[in-house]
Amino acid sequence: MIFQKYHGAGNDFLIADNREGSLQLSPARIERLCNRRTGIGADGVILLEPSALAAYRMVYFNSDGSGGMMCGNGGRCLAAFADSLGYKDLRFEAADGLHDATILSRREGEVIVRLGMRDVTQVERLDADTFFLDTGTRHYVRFVGDPDAVDVVAEGRTVRYDPRFAPLGTNANFVGRRGGQIVVRTYEKGVEDETLACGTGLVASALAAYLHGEAPQEREGDRVAYGLRARIAGLTVDFRVSGEGFADIYLTGPATCVGTVIVE
Repeated sequence: MIFQKYHGAGNDFLIADNREGSLQLSPARIERLCNRRTGIGADGVILLEPSALAAYRMVYFNSDGSGGMMCGNGGRCLAAFADSLGYKDLRFEAADGLHDATILSRREGEVIVRLGMRDVTQVERLDADTFFLDTGTRHYVRFVGDPDAVDVVAEGRTVRYDPRFAPLGTNANFVGRRGGQIVVRTYEKGVEDETLACGTGLVASALAAYLHGEAPQEREGDRVAYGLRARIAGLTVDFRVSGEGFADIYLTGPATCVGTVIVE
């Protein structure tokens, strides 16, 4: 098995070309591959497969072998991988529908990718500082002042298993503001730990920031943009505010190829 290891703002993945359909991975094998002590180590595995609806299909698995959801940083990394394979059309099919991707720049293995995300028409406000929404994956977003003061693993795990979100559970984002940027720390279900970045969580946090009354970094008509800071990198989320919610949502940030991994 040959994988390319990528990371999107520290959110890392093992990506394989499975257009021939020869790669069959069980949840147990995925969990072993993603183990950071006894395996290669990754937040997830992504397979590039054929699609009848778009140029290719993204098949995503969390590090525990679970799947069936969208991953924003994974989608950006997969677009960079498809670009390296020679794809000109980077539109792809994912678990939550079709996504457009554009390469904005390339330099020394790092690619800046702008990725279209699904529209969001429903946001549940749990209290003045807390929101619940689905941006391709379910997210709990809470504004906490200083995210660095939060025990993200302990509090995130409590939220992830909260009966209100059963049986599927939810990712948990703890959000604050530092200067002009929204700071986000995320506990991801399926990884069952804090990750260095979560694409769908950053999108959820930006939408919640708008509803929370946080001033955007840019505004032009009904379109706004937020600069967000994950643990080791900055990304941007921009979207259009409509009467039905949020549309034309884009996540922009780096996707970096770390190297090739051969598993015998």
